[in-house]
Amino acid sequence: MPRTPRTINEILRRARARARVPRSAYTRADLETARKTVARGVKELRWERALDGAAELSRAAVRHERAACDLRTLSRAVIRDPQAAGRVAAFDDCREPEGALAFACLLYVAEPDSGAQFWWEYAAGAGSVTAALCLYLLHLSRGELRDARHWAGQIGDLNELRWDGYMPVDHRAERVDADPLLSTAVLYVLPPGRAVPEEAVRDAVSRLVATDSVVGPVPRPTAELALQWPDVAPA
Repeated sequence: MPRTPRTINEILRRARARARVPRSAYTRADLETARKTVARGVKELRWERALDGAAELSRAAVRHERAACDLRTLSRAVIRDPQAAGRVAAFDDCREPEGALAFACLLYVAEPDSGAQFWWEYAAGAGSVTAALCLYLLHLSRGELRDARHWAGQIGDLNELRWDGYMPVDHRAERVDADPLLSTAVLYVLPPGRAVPEEAVRDAVSRLVATDSVVGPVPRPTAELALQWPDVAPA
């Protein structure tokens, strides 16, 4: 089966290669035949590009869905970390990024758009590789590839600095430079997912009072929230 031409120029080159100097006058029928040949090649090219575009959209959709699923798995694992409640309780006094990481994961499980990004950025800015991975997955799930590349780069930079910080989930996140869509991506391995009682998570988050910040009203972690942690992360 002949290969479908990849470009308009290739179609025209093929048409020229098949062209012959006519021995008689070039008729309207000859012109129509040549026109149909070129038109057929263009139609085949359009179909090929449409199919390629559909395949790329399908791959992108799978990528986004997987990122969203992995982010929920990672967030649940952070919530279930035995140190999470203590980290959230301590945040009220010293604003340590570890408490912000756990709190952001709680917000994301309750409602993906409830302020998790703000607190992940807070934690990642203080050197949390786990928070940077959460942001990478968050932007990837939204199809925001430029932002995903940024956080992939941050993960690589933190790894190169050998930044030793709180890592509640035993995972590996490494920057790679072979992804054709992202240019820079992240390889990561997550633990098996464990469910959390999402109704209890939403209830705990609904009791919080949002405070104004540079990005608008955002819930803030409190010491009282830490007391509810056994409800959102039962043993």
